[in-house]
This record gives sequence, structure tokens and C-alpha cells, in this order.
Amino acid sequence: MDKLSKQLKEDAALIDAEISDELDRRINASLQGIAPQKLMPSAPRQRPPLFWWASSLTGIAAALAVIAIINSPSPVSEPSLPAPEISPVPIASTPIIRWRTESAMLTRPLQQELEDLQSDLKKAEEKVKQDIGL
Repeated sequence: MDKLSKQLKEDAALIDAEISDELDRRINASLQGIAPQKLMPSAPRQRPPLFWWASSLTGIAAALAVIAIINSPSPVSEPSLPAPEISPVPIASTPIIRWRTESAMLTRPLQQELEDLQSDLKKAEEKVKQDIGL
């Protein structure tokens, strides 16, 4: 990694970029023309006194309606009749499924697969080093 960072630093030192005076003036003008927008605090909106009376009366009316509904006498219910006897109905049984399963056989052991992946990584690393000239 040290070789790569050294190479990148050397390549960066070779880069020669110039900014024209016109571009520099345009960038400065853009930066100075942008100012953070100041938020004006909005004045709290006053509600008319009638609003408070209306909302209070509505709340009281809703509370009274709920109390009246809860405390109202329930209607007298008729005595329930005994349920007729029901004869048992045969229910179809769930069919039994005979599963035929077999264990999967691996063609190559996992260790061999790991070694193959490691060798692929080494080849890729060498190719990258050759491409960047290390």
C-alpha cells in the first residue's frame, strides 16, 4: 500500500493545472453572491375569542354525549333459547404427503473451493500491480 500511495503522490505532483483570472473572478463572484437566507420569525397568529368559546363548547358537548351514551339503560333482552343439538359432521382428513428427500452431494469439498478463490484473488492482485506499474 505504501508503494501505491507513493506512486499516487508522485503522479499528483506532476499534474499542472492553471486557473484563468476570468474563472477565478467568476468563482469569487459566485461565492460572494451566495448568502444564507435569513428566516424571518413569523408573528404568532392570534385566534379570535369566539374560536376558544366554540372549541370549549364543542368539547363539553362531546363529553356530555359520551357520558349519556355510557349511562343510558340497556334494553331488556329476551331470554335466550337453548341451542338445538347438532349432530357431528364427518370432516375430511388432510391427505398425508410422502416426501422423498435425498441429501445433496457436493462435487468438490469446500476447502478446495476456498483455495481456488484465494488463487483467483492473488492473480487479480498481480494483474492490478502490473497495470499500475508496481
